[in-house]
Amino acid sequence: MAQHSQTAPGGGSTGGSSKEQRSSRRAVTVFPLLILAGAAVALLFPQAFAGWGAGVTPALMIIMFGMGLTLSLPDFALVLKRPLPVIAGVILQFTIMPLLALGIATALDLPPQLAAGMILVGSVPGGTSSNVVTYLAKGDVALSVTMTSLSTLLSPLLTPLITLALAGQFLEVPTGSLALSLVQIVLVPIILGLILHSLLPGFVRRIEPILPWVSVLGITYVVIAVVSGSGEVLAAAGLGLIVGVILHNLLGYGLGYAVAALVRFPVASRRAVSVEVGMQNSGLASGLAAQYFTPEAALPGAIFSVWHNISGGILASIWGRRRPDDHAEPTHH
Repeated sequence: MAQHSQTAPGGGSTGGSSKEQRSSRRAVTVFPLLILAGAAVALLFPQAFAGWGAGVTPALMIIMFGMGLTLSLPDFALVLKRPLPVIAGVILQFTIMPLLALGIATALDLPPQLAAGMILVGSVPGGTSSNVVTYLAKGDVALSVTMTSLSTLLSPLLTPLITLALAGQFLEVPTGSLALSLVQIVLVPIILGLILHSLLPGFVRRIEPILPWVSVLGITYVVIAVVSGSGEVLAAAGLGLIVGVILHNLLGYGLGYAVAALVRFPVASRRAVSVEVGMQNSGLASGLAAQYFTPEAALPGAIFSVWHNISGGILASIWGRRRPDDHAEPTHH
């Protein structure tokens, strides 16, 4: 069986500094609180954030640039070394979550804009905080990082096509514009970050501790911009939408783990796949929905951004207390 080194996102190992581990734990605790506080303030004082919508795209680009800075070319080598878990994980990412979104939106009879927004949440790549959650959950971090990277790089092609196929019945999906936006918001910043990491590794290592905070501040900005413009819709949709988002996330975790167990991945890999499938880049979904659909369509992504950071933290604390079984079935190569 391949040994899964428990490597922290950004390069340190779990055997490394306890300071780094404390920082990661603090981040997972503080992220949902910050985002929740931002959403609450936006609901209470929507007028104060009237012009924030214009900054959503730059905020998303900064988040993705930060993600690119944490990546290096060896992160992609796992695709060649252990192709099955990586490819299987990415396939699950782009099938389970979009189909769950469609099923839940239909079952709850959500309005067309909210249904389309939920499907877009299901069709975007893995969440930017999934690697830290996998690390704290004692999962296979190398697999998590590679899955996030690959699903993110594939998103300009797959996200518009999946959204068109599943959400086209609810409203018009501008596939070409969506793909171009994903290239601009996702692909270009990540590649620039990757290049900078290759050219200035020492500098990137020094600023790495602040990068998760750049990400959460960016996501908080997006949530505030969306919620401040959609308070009435949120109040009207209320409990149904929140229940739908929670179900979407929890069923993603459950089905991701179940399928990974079915194909006999090691426990550490099952945890990584579960977290990768269940956690989405919902800030990106929210920004795209606000730009190409309606302000209401951005709400599922905003709520998901709050909730999956809470559930991810809980999952990490549960799994983090139990080491993966080293005698689990080996990963198929």
